[in-house]
Amino acid sequence: MIRMPLATASLLAIAISLAGCGDKDKEKTAAAPAPAAATSTATPAADISAAKVDEAAAKAVVAHYADIVHAVFSDAETTAKKLQSAIDAFLAKPNDDTLKAARAAWVEARVPYLQSEVFRFGNTIIDDWEGQVNAWPLDEGLIDYVDANYAGALGNPGANANIIANTQIQVGEDKVDVTEITPETLASLNELGGSEANVATGYHAIEFLLWGQDLNGTGPGAGNRPASDYLEGEGATGGHNDRRRAYLKAVTQLLVNDLNEMVGNWAPNSADNYRATLEAEPAQNGLRKMLFGMGSLSLGELAGERMKVSLEANSPEDEQDCFSDNTHNSHFYDAKGIRNVYLGEYLRADGTKMTGPSLSSLVVVIDPATDATLKSDLADTEAKIQVMVDRANKGEHYDQLIAADNTAGNQVVRDAIAALVKQTGAIEQAAGKLGISDLNPDNADHEF
Repeated sequence: MIRMPLATASLLAIAISLAGCGDKDKEKTAAAPAPAAATSTATPAADISAAKVDEAAAKAVVAHYADIVHAVFSDAETTAKKLQSAIDAFLAKPNDDTLKAARAAWVEARVPYLQSEVFRFGNTIIDDWEGQVNAWPLDEGLIDYVDANYAGALGNPGANANIIANTQIQVGEDKVDVTEITPETLASLNELGGSEANVATGYHAIEFLLWGQDLNGTGPGAGNRPASDYLEGEGATGGHNDRRRAYLKAVTQLLVNDLNEMVGNWAPNSADNYRATLEAEPAQNGLRKMLFGMGSLSLGELAGERMKVSLEANSPEDEQDCFSDNTHNSHFYDAKGIRNVYLGEYLRADGTKMTGPSLSSLVVVIDPATDATLKSDLADTEAKIQVMVDRANKGEHYDQLIAADNTAGNQVVRDAIAALVKQTGAIEQAAGKLGISDLNPDNADHEF
């Protein structure tokens, strides 16, 4: 995406205006901005109060960040393997109980992975890899049967290809042999025909195979695929169940493989992996990557792609975990990842807590007020998204919050967007105190 700078000085004003704005049109593109602030392309002036950061202290922060990245991806791999075991048990005996357990394992596996997304934007090795692991939204008709009223992405020739029902699929003028459903075959089908909506792999492909389509629109309820779609013989539903079983097994194996690869990229005591390269760079490069990742996930990705788009379109098709209705948790743990990086903290899947040298420990020495502001903003964002989690736990999920006629629900989402925009300004201010005056977090071409 094109990265467009957004002036730090305008972010607070934008956040305030977001908190009280009304419904926009339902197009999936960003709504036209108000004249104030949204058209600025200025970068923040150099922060004359920035002090020279101690190189040894900064290197310790980058090293601890690398420890956290390795721990997060290790937990993502561990929980993906638990998901794989639950899916194997489900395929061995497809019934409501084993399907429920597999779904629960998928939700659990999302927790560490989502906290890794803050690492993407500053580290191209992750961002280039991420599409095979977590791409969304997807045209589920590429993978399996869909409702008769299903409409795929405009112009996508693979929107109804149905890999599971066919050993050969037609995409435009091209015929693709999918007789053998293997991890390698599935990986080759991503962005088939040049469409980003053709997603054959990753968490969301698995999610669709476990839940099926959510046909409830902005009403209550998630996908409701029956366990019998995986039976063979008497009582089987869905058709082509041998291929559906093979697909679920292969796509899950690919996820485990991909996560294992990323764990290796961040393993300590290796002379030639990405982590070694990062730690060998000047510490300022590492600090910039950390802060850029925080700001870009906060602004363009979470506030923009994951909330603003779905809210303005009132579209459950544009929510992240749309089949399972787990989107509230996705937003929460994405925001948690941002906070983790600043504070140098991470609560591991086994319950142990990692702490160590942090961006906060550098900023507080230079300007305690800036550190306090960012900590406050991070806590406020988490509190605003916690409201979504609380509502979901009471039965009102994200797809219901964004319904056109849900004024109060829409405001919950707007409040979270405003908090994310505001905290991005504080992230830029903290970066300035560390001598990084042109952070320019990615706004994903959104205007706030």
